[in-house]
Amino acid sequence: MNALTLVKSTVLSGLLAITGLGAMTVQAADLTVGANIGNVPWEFQDASGKTVGFEVDLVTEIGKRLGKSVEFVNIPFSGLFSAVQSGRINMAVSSITITEKRLESVTFAQPYYDSDQSLTVTAASGITGLSGMGDKVVGVDTGSTGDMWATANTDTYKLGEIRKFEGLSPAMLDLVAGRLDGYISDIPALLYYVKDKPELKVVERITTGEKYSVMFNKGDPLATEVNAVISTLKQEGFIAALHETWFGAKAEDTTSTVMVMDMPAAK
Repeated sequence: MNALTLVKSTVLSGLLAITGLGAMTVQAADLTVGANIGNVPWEFQDASGKTVGFEVDLVTEIGKRLGKSVEFVNIPFSGLFSAVQSGRINMAVSSITITEKRLESVTFAQPYYDSDQSLTVTAASGITGLSGMGDKVVGVDTGSTGDMWATANTDTYKLGEIRKFEGLSPAMLDLVAGRLDGYISDIPALLYYVKDKPELKVVERITTGEKYSVMFNKGDPLATEVNAVISTLKQEGFIAALHETWFGAKAEDTTSTVMVMDMPAAK
């Protein structure tokens, strides 16, 4: 072996060693969780860029109880359903409402939060509720319960154009800029968002009886495992404590945040 060949061989061996080390140290998480990052206060990035939120804390704890590592993947809300069904992710969160229609194609664990929709406007608009949204431009999140509600109630409230967004942040930018007259979305997220923004107001609760849960591919046995952990976390008061942390209020004993419930099933 001449000097040049020896150098080449040494460099190649070093590269192979480095590559092998990388392969040994970089490991995929046990559970890949899809989430629409920016869905305050459920999953969003704090000032340091860390992903935080109610559902981030919940799913991270579920992973610990199952002895599995967790990785969050940022996916627009409307893409979570196909991602779970294709097996790209193991489960999904993003204040996802359990509905009869969704139960036809996916599986949910028991719910952990009761919610409704709401209408948010700028304080300067003078709009006091849905009755003031005639011929107005309303924003919704693509594929969300708010999207479905607005579409179904367009004639009732004589809504104008419905514009669709991928999360709260871009919708709020358009609302403040005057490109929207109102935004319909989950009331807990909006109450959390506007609490320190006097220029914005949640002016009406839209009662829908929604309950949020973790979503899985249809029939995935992981759903049953996660459901059992959620029961334990409710019994221990862990989820109720999360409610106080993120919403600054105690969860009512009659809500799904506290009560152990059955896994929902399609009728």
